[in-house]
Amino acid sequence: MYQVGHYGAALVAYAPVGTAIGLAGNETVAILGALVCVGLSTIPDVDHKLPLIDHRGPTHTVGFAVAVGTVLAAATAILVDATSPAADVGFVTFAFVVGTLSIGSHLLADALTPMGIRPFWPLSRRHYSLGVTTAANPIANYVLLAIGAGMALLGIGVVVTFG
Repeated sequence: MYQVGHYGAALVAYAPVGTAIGLAGNETVAILGALVCVGLSTIPDVDHKLPLIDHRGPTHTVGFAVAVGTVLAAATAILVDATSPAADVGFVTFAFVVGTLSIGSHLLADALTPMGIRPFWPLSRRHYSLGVTTAANPIANYVLLAIGAGMALLGIGVVVTFG
């Protein structure tokens, strides 16, 4: 998928998490999480600019998703000074989930294409593809963005109504 498709996939993946965080009374954290999730969603495609790294290679794996989540959690642990140890653990865990979910959404979006992904490389070379649409299909990319935006708006509506 292209950039807008990955943004949409990130919103689809994050909407339930953001809604739950918003319903728990942490609307600002929910919005920040959405921005970070969408912002990180295209990081795996940095492989286009890296020599000797195949596109949809190491940056398109579950291991990379966990690594990004871990780096985001570590940065949060350093930067956030919460009022209690429980809040610290909550923020760090949330950061890990957002980082991992963002990259995971990218993998799922790329799995929609015939090129697919090898998410468990180097442990497995098995290829996963649903073959639904090509990455370059603008209609598919914008439909995915629209679905993600719709889910985000639905989540906001739920938080405003019930939160």
